[in-house]
Amino acid sequence: MKIKTTEDRRIRIKLRLRRRIMGTAERPRLSVFRSLSHIYVQAIDDLQGQTLASVSSREASVKAAMPGKARGGNKTGAQLIGKTIAERLIAKGIKKAVFDRNGFLYHGRVRAVADAAREAGLEF
Repeated sequence: MKIKTTEDRRIRIKLRLRRRIMGTAERPRLSVFRSLSHIYVQAIDDLQGQTLASVSSREASVKAAMPGKARGGNKTGAQLIGKTIAERLIAKGIKKAVFDRNGFLYHGRVRAVADAAREAGLEF
């Protein structure tokens, strides 16, 4: 695959990461996707091919919980997303996960999601 754009680069990194990262029912893969204005997180069981839990900054319940200037496009909103996904997984009895940054750099909003999920009690 030739790298012509930054999206091509991200996909190449994603494929390289996915060779090593695999989610199970006991320890799902926490996949993060960020766009310019929103952020999405899914907990995926790769063995069954199922999404166990998901949260996005587009959900009405999450939008209502965002304080002040928080939204999906900034770190404050990303922290709320990380906390919410951790709460949903812990409610299902899942305390451990594998973090999949999906080819994005571990920086900014992606890091904010991971740190907030750890603070809320998720281990990875």
